[in-house]
Amino acid sequence: CPSVPTGTRGQEFSLRVEPHNPVLPAGGSFLVNCSTDCPQPKLIILETSLSKQPVANSLGWAAFQVSNVTSDSLVLCSGFCDALQMIGSSVITVYRFPERVELAPLPTWQPVGEHLTLRCLVAGGAPRANLTVVLLRGEEELSRQPAVGEPAEATVTVLAGRDDHLASFSCRTELDLRSRGLELFQNSSAPRQLRTFALPMTSPHLVVPRLLEVGTTFSASCTLDGLFPASEVQVQLALGNQMLNPAVESAGDTVTATATATVSAEQKGAREIVCNMTLGSDSRQARENLTVYSFWGPILNLSNSNASEGAEVTVTCVAGARAQVTLDGVPAAGPGQPVQLQLNATERDDRRNFFCNATLEVDGEILHRNRSVQLRVLYGPKIDQAKCPQHLTWEARTTQVLQCQARGNPDPQVHCFKEGSWKEVRVGFPFTVTLNYSGTYSCRAVSSRGTHTVIVVMNVQGEPKRGRGSRRATRGGQSACIYSLLLCIGQNPHAATIAMVVLTILGLVTTGTALAYVFWIQKRGDIYHVNKRSTWLPLTSRQPEVPVGEEPVGEE
Repeated sequence: CPSVPTGTRGQEFSLRVEPHNPVLPAGGSFLVNCSTDCPQPKLIILETSLSKQPVANSLGWAAFQVSNVTSDSLVLCSGFCDALQMIGSSVITVYRFPERVELAPLPTWQPVGEHLTLRCLVAGGAPRANLTVVLLRGEEELSRQPAVGEPAEATVTVLAGRDDHLASFSCRTELDLRSRGLELFQNSSAPRQLRTFALPMTSPHLVVPRLLEVGTTFSASCTLDGLFPASEVQVQLALGNQMLNPAVESAGDTVTATATATVSAEQKGAREIVCNMTLGSDSRQARENLTVYSFWGPILNLSNSNASEGAEVTVTCVAGARAQVTLDGVPAAGPGQPVQLQLNATERDDRRNFFCNATLEVDGEILHRNRSVQLRVLYGPKIDQAKCPQHLTWEARTTQVLQCQARGNPDPQVHCFKEGSWKEVRVGFPFTVTLNYSGTYSCRAVSSRGTHTVIVVMNVQGEPKRGRGSRRATRGGQSACIYSLLLCIGQNPHAATIAMVVLTILGLVTTGTALAYVFWIQKRGDIYHVNKRSTWLPLTSRQPEVPVGEEPVGEE
């Protein structure tokens, strides 16, 4: 800066410099006006190290353009009044914004409950006395510090919590020139997002079968509580060298991973399944041992599953190499050995079930497998005399059922025919017994394996006599006739039409007889009554067709 000449203290007039002490942005330009009240001023000039250019002048003033102001400077206006030198000065303050405002990178994951230091770096910026650094969480101010040093560094330490997960942190500079007639200038760093996590010290809970058979599909489940954020957990499940593909579900702070897989023969033996849960920069692991085994069988075979009576049948049971088999209580000679039974098929062996049990020891546990097979024996029909009585005594006009059962394979058909007339009585069906059913019957069971015949003697006792007091017997006989007629219809559908005609005639005769009887009784007492609710059949006076006190007897 130019020096101030001596002798100015006694000057009567001053030299003014405008603007006085200006604040300019770095590289800026401004117009300097030097002026005085001296009546006859001479040689008004501007003294500065900055680039200057005269703009205009007149009596008592001169203007200069100062440009490219890059730093704080001092400018002097100088002139003479009555041979005395006049001097005026102005201090130029240059301001500039910071070249870099940056928040230092945050950790990829920050454990909940641990301290985190935020660091902001500021390069450049002037004047430093008016420059402040502010550290922020979102819009929340965490710290405010003056910018000191080059570059300036501002720090603050916070305790990371769950609420800080995905929170945005940044820093900002504030250049406050409001006291110099300007404004507050702010520059902010790019925000950085923080991810916090919480991982318990406990291991996951891994649930898998202890024993797995080759070819079976199993499910493995791995669960861990107290995770945050649960949705960010990475889960790995592996059976030996086989990586599984788990389905991961989260509920609150709990994560459950489930995977299914099918074990192969190459995985036989002792294996280890591992569950690894990773969150942030930490992980938890669980391991479980399991055994993969092979257990086929037992295979149970019959040399002939449909054997004829008397034929030889061989039953064989076999299982895996290390399995011990037992067939109907008979054990094999040793593990991996088959066991056989031989028999001559009889009627009693029909539908006989053979059972084979196989046991295998795996990792100290005994496994069981069972198989069964049924033998069918083909034999001729046989009528069980205990279920087919040879002597039957029945009352006439009663309903009975002829029971005569036979056994055999295939199932036989049983037919009973009366000797001489070959009249058949159907076995197992109800029928009305009459005197003409008495006699000897040949009951024959027939199948493709042969026949078997049993003689049955049926004795039907005589019918009770009918008279004037036998209305109940007559009604019972009518009921038996109706039952027999219905049975006949069931056995011969073509008789339906005839049966309907007979039933119609029988109904009319019964109704007419009942009306005649009522009419006769009322006539003898000279009192007649008409049932008003039965208007479908008109009541007429007619003479009874039979003598009074006797009932008509139908022909047998």
